[in-house]
Amino acid sequence: MRKIVVAIAAFLVSAVSAQAQQPPGGRLGTGLPVPRFVSLKTDRVNLREGPSKDHRTAWVFQRAGLPVEITGEYETWRRIRDSEGTEGWVLHSLLSGRRTALVMPWAKSGEPPINLLDRPDDKGGVIAHMQPGVITNVKACDGKWCRVMITRENARDLDGYVQQERLWGVYPNEQIE
Repeated sequence: MRKIVVAIAAFLVSAVSAQAQQPPGGRLGTGLPVPRFVSLKTDRVNLREGPSKDHRTAWVFQRAGLPVEITGEYETWRRIRDSEGTEGWVLHSLLSGRRTALVMPWAKSGEPPINLLDRPDDKGGVIAHMQPGVITNVKACDGKWCRVMITRENARDLDGYVQQERLWGVYPNEQIE
């Protein structure tokens, strides 16, 4: 009898624990890893206080391609965080799986620009000097260096390498192919 009571108690504890991990309503997200980086698909993305259009808009992003980190999922909504730590909810359809990154958004004004190099090596030739906050398209990362592309209006795109630690939008040591 004691074994049956212990088994029932263990079952109830695991059921309550599993239920507590699910979002309200029991509807899980995509099953993709959380957290993960994505980018904004459009130039106007409402950041809401909760996962529905009934929640107040707390902020409006106005920069397509901006990298954001998904920190939670609920049905068609994603909780995101930007490089400054601002968090809120957006519709999944306003996000893209395209990987982008910001060049050192934490840098203070007056710091020297970051070099875009022609090879993944500190001694590589300088292709361009990048200011903090520049959005790059992430092509690949090996855990130390990322190959990125910068799209420019009315000019040739720039393709080169930057140290991974100087980017916000990729995790330390993350490898991207």
